[in-house]
Amino acid sequence: MKYIAYCRKSTDEKDRQVLSIESQVEELKEFARKENLEVVEFVTESKTAKEPGREKFNEVIKRIEKGEIQGILA
Repeated sequence: MKYIAYCRKSTDEKDRQVLSIESQVEELKEFARKENLEVVEFVTESKTAKEPGREKFNEVIKRIEKGEIQGILA
């Protein structure tokens, strides 16, 4: 199975979300290695949760629907 790793950090609430995007990427790399998962791409997004729509996440969902990837690690 092929996975995309999706990392997101709010641009509004820096004090509430502990892990930076870089830290999230490293955590997911380690998790994928331990679980022997194939991560084909890392997608990052910095956006406030107060505004609707997350373009990059929606693109990932479309790729799953097309069968290009089988899952998301987040």
